[in-house]
Amino acid sequence: MRAVVFIGPSIDREAASAELDVEFLPPVKRGDLAELLARPEPPEAIGIVDGRFLQSLCISPKEVLEAMDRGVTMFGSSSMGALRAAECSPFGMVGVGKIYEEYFSGRIDADDEVAVTYDEENLSALSEPMVNMRFAIAAGIEQGAFAAETGERFLEIAKELYFPQRVNRTVLMLLRKEIGEDEYARIAAFFAGGAPDTKREDALLLLAAMREFLDPAGKPQIKSVEHRGAL
Repeated sequence: MRAVVFIGPSIDREAASAELDVEFLPPVKRGDLAELLARPEPPEAIGIVDGRFLQSLCISPKEVLEAMDRGVTMFGSSSMGALRAAECSPFGMVGVGKIYEEYFSGRIDADDEVAVTYDEENLSALSEPMVNMRFAIAAGIEQGAFAAETGERFLEIAKELYFPQRVNRTVLMLLRKEIGEDEYARIAAFFAGGAPDTKREDALLLLAAMREFLDPAGKPQIKSVEHRGAL
């Protein structure tokens, strides 16, 4: 089966290629799906992880629906893919991962939760998505790495920042003014020690779901999937 996946700051091409042998393209923008459908042999499956939204018009739900009307199986996770999957999964788009579940359930609904800035050359993220911070703080509280009140204040400070300024070290610097040194040391150590990267984890889940779907030796199992600017 022919397949294409749009990736960017959520997961690098080397890591993605190690998981799935398909065509990888940079963050999706308005019109990209139409170009794929106009190929002599259009893809039979398309995955959306990352997408553009500031420097280009973002991909619309209508474009996703048109692709599905043409028989393409659409997958979405992590970022722009999670947003569009939350909107289009009632019509057949396959949503994958924790971030998709947050949007689909309505527990989060703002686009800026997944927005980041990134390097145009290597597509690496220059800021941290708010949604990653939320999952990281939840994990830290569950592990007892710092007090719940500290985590809640971290998220309040981060949400007040414009999304390009959302960097863990910036939020920690602002938080340091409000908490004791011992508590600051605990939360700083948690982030330095490797907080979870939920966007990346969800991108890996999408690649695994597509790998299962594309496997010619098996049957599609898409109904049981668990869960400069880019979205």
